[in-house]
Amino acid sequence: MRNTGKNLHIKANTITHSYIDEGQINAPAIIFIHGFPLNKTMWNKQIGVLKENYRVIAYDIRGFGNSNHGNADFSMDLFVQDLLSLMDILKIEKAILCGFSMGGYIALNAIENYPERFTALLLCDTNCTADTPVVKENRIKTIESIMEKGMKHYTEESLKKLFAPLSFSKQITEIALVREMIMKTSEQSIFKALHALAERKETCTKLHEIKVPVLIVVGKEDEITPPAVALSMHEKIKDSTIHIIDHAGHLSNMENPAQFNEILNQFLKK
Repeated sequence: MRNTGKNLHIKANTITHSYIDEGQINAPAIIFIHGFPLNKTMWNKQIGVLKENYRVIAYDIRGFGNSNHGNADFSMDLFVQDLLSLMDILKIEKAILCGFSMGGYIALNAIENYPERFTALLLCDTNCTADTPVVKENRIKTIESIMEKGMKHYTEESLKKLFAPLSFSKQITEIALVREMIMKTSEQSIFKALHALAERKETCTKLHEIKVPVLIVVGKEDEITPPAVALSMHEKIKDSTIHIIDHAGHLSNMENPAQFNEILNQFLKK
């Protein structure tokens, strides 16, 4: 029997995951994967719009939100196994997959290795490249900084990168929500995820093999994964669609949900 709600729990791939499951059970399933270091609630404004016509799933990646972190080292491969295990237990054979930032890395890994499980792909403010040596080094420095200065300092520095400058006067509620998401994440999960991000493999060379419809969305002022990065992926994925979200930084779905949701709906209706 299916459970519905906003804070459900289920055991998948040896750990307990927290997830949202709303909408119609017989409708097409859409699975949302959040970014680092956030949780499933970043998708609330998308879930509210889509649940009338779709079965909408959003889950906390292991170690984030209300999901357990387990004992294993984090990796994109492990995150994909969590996703597939969750789909199997929820009896979702195929799904539309939407990944934001780190969630996009997971989505690209998943569709590369298990293309038969997905009917469409939405890539939001993400990238297909592996970390450069400089970026890897900066991730290690981030760990050292958290150990020295604490999570509050890390959180405030992260907010400056996640949001466009204008959002700090216009999106007060969203900034407060993201601040809370980060502060509630354990240092252990942050550290393990930073190592996973640093060690992930590139997926750019396999983008041309994607056969399902693909939507790429990026904030116009995204400094973490800029529009040029999104355009590069768009050029590699045949027949993909790209949209640049106005008045938005990295968190385009939260900073300009009206435009984001309109684009999302248009893509899904096709």
